[in-house]
Amino acid sequence: MNNHLHPHQKQELAELAVIAMRERGLAPEFGAAVRQQLDTIDGPAEDEGPDIDDLTGLLWCSIDNDDSRDLDQLTVSETLPDGGVKLLVAIADVDALVSKDTPIDRHAQINTTSIYTSARIFPMLPEKLSTDLTSLNPHQVRVATVTEMVFAPDGTLLRSHIRRARVRNQAQLAYDAVSAWLEGQGPLPEAADRVPGMDDQLRTQDALAQQLRANRREQGALEFQTLQPRAEFEGERVVAIRQQEQNRARQLIEEFMVATNGVTARFLAGKRRAAIRRVVRSPERWARIAEVAAERGWRLPPDPDAHALEQFLAAERRRDPLRFPDLSLVIVKLMGRGEYVVERPGGPVIGHFGLAVRDYSHSTAPNRRYPDLITGRLLKAALAGERPPYSDTELEFLANRCTSQEDAANKVERRLRKSEAAMLLEGQIGKVFDGVVTGQSKGSTWLRIFDPPADGKLLASRELKVGDKVRARLVFTHVEHGFIDFEQID
Repeated sequence: MNNHLHPHQKQELAELAVIAMRERGLAPEFGAAVRQQLDTIDGPAEDEGPDIDDLTGLLWCSIDNDDSRDLDQLTVSETLPDGGVKLLVAIADVDALVSKDTPIDRHAQINTTSIYTSARIFPMLPEKLSTDLTSLNPHQVRVATVTEMVFAPDGTLLRSHIRRARVRNQAQLAYDAVSAWLEGQGPLPEAADRVPGMDDQLRTQDALAQQLRANRREQGALEFQTLQPRAEFEGERVVAIRQQEQNRARQLIEEFMVATNGVTARFLAGKRRAAIRRVVRSPERWARIAEVAAERGWRLPPDPDAHALEQFLAAERRRDPLRFPDLSLVIVKLMGRGEYVVERPGGPVIGHFGLAVRDYSHSTAPNRRYPDLITGRLLKAALAGERPPYSDTELEFLANRCTSQEDAANKVERRLRKSEAAMLLEGQIGKVFDGVVTGQSKGSTWLRIFDPPADGKLLASRELKVGDKVRARLVFTHVEHGFIDFEQID
């Protein structure tokens, strides 16, 4: 129940996160065996040999969230005489310090992903590794797997090459600051300004990314706008919930990671190696998606068609930007969740419906996702001409586990977002908010208010339908359960 004399604290949210993780079969703490192995690691990997190139002199940079400390990838580009671009993407070689079947690896296999809540982050790997020794931190030499891609001026991928190399991050940058500069709304970030030529680097990479994005959208890539709220604290209290906005810098990294994952998948297939792929199958509930479109005056074809769906989404984004995030959420749910599958040489290609790509591995975030660590090991073995480190049976087991545990992690993060919103709103009982109806099920009506962005239940409402705008009074919150209840104002 609410208790305004003793308002809830940030520490309570951290405790709720631990409880939610255990309920979902996730491990919030590292065990003694992990700590013992960690004590034996006293520095970054120092792999040497003729197969590891020295690329430390290139103008590498990282772009991530403001508070990210687990840096998985670096990028650098070169404009070619014909107007094309050579792009290099470096991915941290986590396997160089975390070998298969060691205690740290077995713990990573439990959760299969880092879990992010505002009060506490639960890293997949100990922070001594993920934010230091296996992170591509600024001004530190690290071993990485580097994918080189050459693009024509129209964004067509002409050729690619994968190798191992030593790299050095010259500038740690953040999405929002880079995006503001690219759009002429802020200065060049200081870390970039200190590196001669980094401004040209960023402009070249941005132009290439926007070309790649346009090409994928032409091929039917779906562009959603789901809400990603993040709680902000002052001391122990939630003081705001902010939306994480999509912007040009996030698009830059997204496009380069999609391209890199495609090259990785095709490389392993070309080496006749089984691999784990990330797929979203053609939506089984396409008929319902078509009904949602028809309710808005749009006709979709009878069979799943990503290009037609993207045309509908683009039109709705322009027509009603306020409600577009809620439409996105409906379509995402109807499409079904992504899953990890094993693709064998000569087997069927499933592809990724939402990304408009046929070949898609997960390889670009090995500090935070276990499938990416697996793929890194598969890549290294293929590059060295060695036997695969996993049997097909092992890969099948791990693909299923990564799917189920990632789903559990997503549920924990959603559960905590509800509690964070309830914590922010617990002192505002009786206040009136503007919102939109987002769902109806089993006699219940669900509401999303706009400021702050939060979801709740609408009690005893008159007949409403999804998409209706309403004014509602906050009547109840419960932080522990994440309950937020409203009553409609006529």
